[in-house]
Order: sequence, then structure tokens, then C-alpha cells
Amino acid sequence: MRRADTMSAPPDLLGHYRQMLLIRRFEERAARAYTEAKIGGYCHLNLGEEATVVGLMSALDPSDYVFTNYREHGYAIARGIDPGRVMAELYGRSDGVSKGWGGSMHLFDAQARLLGGYGIVGGQLPLATGAALAIAYRGGPEVVMCHLGDGTTNIGAFHESLNLAALWKLPIVFAVVNNQLGMGTTVEMSSAEPELHKRAAAYRMYGERVDGNDVVAVRDAAVRAVAMAREGRPVLLEAVSGRLRGHSVVDPAAYRSKDEVAALRAADPVLASGDQLRDAGTLSAEEQEQLEQSVADEVGAAVAFADASAPPDVKTLFDYNYATPVPNDLKRLPGQPLFAVAGA
Repeated sequence: MRRADTMSAPPDLLGHYRQMLLIRRFEERAARAYTEAKIGGYCHLNLGEEATVVGLMSALDPSDYVFTNYREHGYAIARGIDPGRVMAELYGRSDGVSKGWGGSMHLFDAQARLLGGYGIVGGQLPLATGAALAIAYRGGPEVVMCHLGDGTTNIGAFHESLNLAALWKLPIVFAVVNNQLGMGTTVEMSSAEPELHKRAAAYRMYGERVDGNDVVAVRDAAVRAVAMAREGRPVLLEAVSGRLRGHSVVDPAAYRSKDEVAALRAADPVLASGDQLRDAGTLSAEEQEQLEQSVADEVGAAVAFADASAPPDVKTLFDYNYATPVPNDLKRLPGQPLFAVAGA
């Protein structure tokens, strides 16, 4: 029986908290690894968005599909991908989920049905909509969940994708993770309608806004959205959360005031979830300490796994250009001559 069919099922509060804590400690360790030059390129963290990540992912079946953007480490972990393989990909190692060639922004695991993080803003939207069309065409039971940031709602592909999804009654949930800043620009400064879920009305689509710092509220809203999507009613779900650090690990977030930073820390979803469990008597101080140690050990093991993994062989650089062989596919490595050199 699918989770979407058990809307009255109680959420696993302790399990959600552990997953949120694992994502928090993983991302903190990733930030440290970046300063140690173990991670290169761009690196965007889910710090502060853990309740949204876990709540959204807990509503899906293993057979459902996930498309996300470049802030996707937490989604990969919540989808059940081993943290060691995620960290190895961040390190650019061969045991990573994308064989070391994707890095932080391009996690991909077909078995987990995580069909990519995408570095181009909104690049995932048409692809996710196409996957939902394929499901509808085959008459399958699966749902697509497509994550996007608040800034993505202002690009053309957002409107095109929602329009087609509504016209064709596709099984898709567009989940806007509204951390209230498109890089360094507030939603109010960039969007004429800052309540982003209301944009669904333009396509006669159901839209809902939820507190992204409340893992149970997100989970319940996502369960409702997924149930509707399975019936061919696409949904625009907006989760309002916070981003505890800058847009990427190199962004000092100087555009934030001290009061804004203090408010974000006061609303920290991981700390709030732990407090709620202790207040309810579900988690003792000793049990919480043991949980912290268990998570620390898991993250430490992920780092050790990544450190021990070998870099990918440069000869594999073009191995995943196409899903199937393509005639005249160019396999020449950079710097290699197009034609054989005479006398060589």
C-alpha cells in the first residue's frame, strides 16, 4: 500500500528528526570539506531547509521520480542514497553517485529514481514534466516530484511546464522550496506575487503554502499533493523555509541584517524538532546524545569512504553522454587531434 493511500498514518517523528540531523551534519561537513579543497566547483547546501527536504521526500513511494535543482544533497540522502556515495560525488570520486563526473550540482541515481540535480536554473522543469507525460502515456501509477527554488518561478519554463501539466492532467507535484532569497534578492523584490502558490490559479491548478520549518506540516501537505497528482491533478506546493547560510558556500550573505540572521537561527527546524521530541517525552537527553553520536559516526564513515575512493579515469569522461550508442559519437578527449598526425 502506498503512503499516499494512508493519509491518516502517523508520521515517524523520531525517524524524521534523525534524518534531518543527518542532513544537517552532512552539510556542515561538506562545508568544511570545501574549505579543505576536497570539494571543488559550486556547492550549495540544504542548511536550514531540512524539515522541508524530509517532509517532501517522506510522502513519496520508492517507485516515484524526483527531479531537483543544484541544492540537492539532502534530497539524495532522504531518498535513501548512501551518504558515502553522495560525499564521494562531492569529492569528484569514482564511487560517487555520478561516478565522480557530476559533483555537487549533478547527483543522479536511476535506482533511487533521483533523476538529477540540474545546474541551470529551471533546467529540471521541462524534463520532470516530460517524465510525468511518459507516465501518463503508459498509464503508470508513479508520480513525479519536481523541486525548485523561489527564483525559478520567474522563468519561462516554469509557466510553460505548469501550463502543459494542467492541460494534460499530468501526475506531477511542483514543490517550490521558498527560502525567501533568489541568491541575494528577496521574493518581494523579484516577484509581483510573492505568495508563490497562488500562481497555480493561472492554470486552474491546486496550490498550497506550508510552513517549511514544520516537518509534519510539510509531510502532510506533500501527502495530499502526491495523492492528487496520482489522480492526474498536478499540484503547486510551496514550502516557506530558511537558508541558514549564503546561496553557496562562498557567499558570505552580507545582504542579511543581524536581526534577520537571529530570526533564522531562532526558527532552526532541527533544533525545534529536537526540542519538541524532548518536551513530548519521546526523546531523553541521553537518547539525543546517542543519536547525535550515531549521526556523527555515519557522517564520519561517509567522509572516510569518499577519501578512500579513487578519482575517475579520464578515459570514462564521455561514457555517459548518451543512454544508448549513437552513430558517429565523438569520443576524442580534449587536446587530442581530430585526424591522425602524418608520420606519428
